[in-house]
Amino acid sequence: MKSLKLFLLSVVATLLVGCGTTSYVPITGRSQNLLVSDEQVLSLSTQQYQEYMQTAKTSTNAANTELVKRVGQKLATAVVSYLNQNGLGADAQKYAWEFNLVQDNQVNAFCMPGGKIVVYEGLLPVTKDEASLAIVLGHEIAHAVAKHSAERLSNAYKSQYGAQIVGMVAQQAGLSSGTQQLVALGTSLGSKLWTSGFSRKQESEADHMGLVFAAMAGYDPNVAVTFWQRMAQQGSGGGGLFSDHPSDAKRVKDIQGWVPEALKYYKPAPVVTAAPKSTTTTKRTTTVKKKTNKTSKKR
Repeated sequence: MKSLKLFLLSVVATLLVGCGTTSYVPITGRSQNLLVSDEQVLSLSTQQYQEYMQTAKTSTNAANTELVKRVGQKLATAVVSYLNQNGLGADAQKYAWEFNLVQDNQVNAFCMPGGKIVVYEGLLPVTKDEASLAIVLGHEIAHAVAKHSAERLSNAYKSQYGAQIVGMVAQQAGLSSGTQQLVALGTSLGSKLWTSGFSRKQESEADHMGLVFAAMAGYDPNVAVTFWQRMAQQGSGGGGLFSDHPSDAKRVKDIQGWVPEALKYYKPAPVVTAAPKSTTTTKRTTTVKKKTNKTSKKR
């Protein structure tokens, strides 16, 4: 029996560690093990994105739509430039950037793998300005660049494999059905705790990377602190063992710690000032003609 357990544990170790590819997240340098390819993820996300856009109502506000597209494109240009300069040109070519503003009062935005970004109209009253919008879009772009969706899919497969093997071990050990159910419940709760904690790490990583991306695009990263404080007033919540987002307080504190790093990439856009108008005084020359009055004398 012990040999069987050891064999099964070796199998799960092989599945969870040996499979997939290992890569490193830009900016943070964190290593990640992925069981799914970029092509698989992009195929799934493209289909989901197209289905969503078929039912979504795009914004009719031309000015706000132009704002989202302009800020998004500035960020995309900065990110692609960074990837190309750091030996990640192959990844940069996989993005087909799209930026959409849709009619939805939710204070939210999301990014699909491959660079498909959607902003809800309800977010703009909270961002208030272009730089704060850049902080949000930088965060969403970071999810795509860090391949967080591929990582979550990989982790889901790992959890599934792990749960199956734990069940096999419990069954082969001759445990009662009630005990097996308790083991399954414990495995499920443990998996949820692990995935929630990992999701919070991904959100923090996106905050970190997004701050740097916004700075690269010429936006002051200092505005992120006040923006996330405004978001906290919206009741964004977060925190707790099973939450997939960090608490508002932790988020603001972490961002304050990352601002000095982001400032190293910050190059404010040059301020274009209008050339002073030349004031040329034109003198008008007035010619005064003297009239000669000739008086004729009668003789």
